Amino acid sequence: IKAKDSSNKKSYNESHETRPPPPPPKKGGKFVRRLMPNDNSNSNLTFSSIVITPTISPSHLTTTTTDTTIPYSPAIANLSTIPDQYQFSSRCANPLPSKLVRQTILDRVFDGVSPYENFPPAHVSGLLKQKRIRGWGSNGAVFENLIRKVQPRTIIELGTFLGASATHMGELTRKLGLKAQILCVDDFRGWPSFRENRLFKDIPMVNGDVWLLYQFMQNVVQCNMSESILPIPFSTGSGLEKLCEWGVFGDLIEVDAGHDFHSAWSDINRAYKLLRPGGVMFGHDYFTSADNKGVRRAVNLFARVNGLKVKVDGQHWVIDSE
Repeated sequence: IKAKDSSNKKSYNESHETRPPPPPPKKGGKFVRRLMPNDNSNSNLTFSSIVITPTISPSHLTTTTTDTTIPYSPAIANLSTIPDQYQFSSRCANPLPSKLVRQTILDRVFDGVSPYENFPPAHVSGLLKQKRIRGWGSNGAVFENLIRKVQPRTIIELGTFLGASATHMGELTRKLGLKAQILCVDDFRGWPSFRENRLFKDIPMVNGDVWLLYQFMQNVVQCNMSESILPIPFSTGSGLEKLCEWGVFGDLIEVDAGHDFHSAWSDINRAYKLLRPGGVMFGHDYFTSADNKGVRRAVNLFARVNGLKVKVDGQHWVIDSE
């Protein structure tokens, strides 16, 4: 694409083609060379060979895991000059005091009325199990470890399903005497064909509507946690954008929604903006058959771009805000 005044400015391609090559690194340097947009000599490379920004020192580009080999991409090689694809630029409102979080969600999402009021409605009560909780890795030691460490007032969970992790965190905060509000961001639709699994055939579907939200709320009520756990029944993308807009930040954020790379990458970037200083972001499925094609790839790439370190606690990954 050429500038309007082509007599004074070179085209994008011309300016890069004529740019002098960067000087070779000094002896003992960490990087072999800087990759340019028109440099296609490497089809694959390890991320540790890429200069991300001049402000991040090589010592920060390490995690507790091995380097991930990813396909060469001009955009990745020049992160500092192509921000749109790798930065989420929405500015969040100033953080709300923790004591205002619950009422803000009630006002913004539920017209000021608790969704548990007069629950369950008559048309669903006969189809719900009294208590139907199931999850994956929902009782790992990482939950108590992090809750004891952070002492959270606000917990944000991305990906809730039937509320196994949420109710477990509710039990832990109650046991530790913490008054924490747990916000569960999930569209409560599950995933396509999840009811084909014999474990979930009993989840009702009426007129195409899977009743995960109702069963989740029933579980919360049965655990006597309706004052501490609130659903935010929207996609993680739209839900996090609104939390950002409203200034709802978390001391502890669990990212456990979509497990493909693109979903995890988006959720992690959006969620980290909402992490209070001293807070912790963590998630499940760091070690799966997908390996570097899914959650782990997204976590490692996010840590490298931002100069952070990844810690591992069982099957969970953990990233501190500092």
